[in-house]
Amino acid sequence: MDAKKIEDIAKQINDSIPAGVKDLAGNMENRIKQILQQQLAKLDVVTHEELDVQQQLLLRLRQRVEQLEQQVQQLQQDQDKPEQL
Repeated sequence: MDAKKIEDIAKQINDSIPAGVKDLAGNMENRIKQILQQQLAKLDVVTHEELDVQQQLLLRLRQRVEQLEQQVQQLQQDQDKPEQL
């Protein structure tokens, strides 16, 4: 089914809905949006930019931890080698 046909069906359904019901639906939609905005404002959320910054920081920290783990492993290997006189 193509998009044009779906759009035509949706328009026919919309046109068949009585005006009072449309107004009620519009009012309900506005109220729901208002409630959602109020509830979302209460949440502790971050912006996409802040998330990107934190992800980059985490990536750098992981890389640093891997580097340090390699250094520790090398030091342990060096310590385990028998000393040559």
